[in-house]
Amino acid sequence: MTILGIDPGLARVGLGVIVHDGQSQKVVFADVVTTPTTWPLARRLKKIHDAIREVARQFRPNAAAIETLYFAANVKTAMQVAQARGVAILATADEEIELFEYTPLQIKQAVAGYGRAGKDQMLRMVQLLLNLKKPLRSDHTADALAAAICHAQHQRISRLVALASRPARPKPGGFPPQR
Repeated sequence: MTILGIDPGLARVGLGVIVHDGQSQKVVFADVVTTPTTWPLARRLKKIHDAIREVARQFRPNAAAIETLYFAANVKTAMQVAQARGVAILATADEEIELFEYTPLQIKQAVAGYGRAGKDQMLRMVQLLLNLKKPLRSDHTADALAAAICHAQHQRISRLVALASRPARPKPGGFPPQR
């Protein structure tokens, strides 16, 4: 399964693509899209939209994972992130990629095993889980890859739960159940 992870923002958007084989995952793409603060809002949002669509077309992910909006005290920043997040959601819809949303707490728990993990701990865990030789250069890229890892973990657990909830089948050649 190929998963596109997105860390939404207006000034910087983290993008990461991983391939997950059911047991392990590897990075096939990681980058940050930056938009100059001197550009008008519409131009910045278009750049984000176009960049996500370009990555989606190049790697054809089966799914995308994005962090839900965390409301901070700064309303202006929250609104800008919300607009960029909306554009990211639209870009995945344009490319017909199923989108999954995870809270920062869910992502941190899936990656670091602790919902209050700090930036340094998340960076180290993403590097470890993806077997990266060098540390990632950007928190935004790490957050995008963490969202993708979180989705891979959730998919794996969902498959295991589905398998465990199936009724047991009798062994071939065994006696039929008695009534």
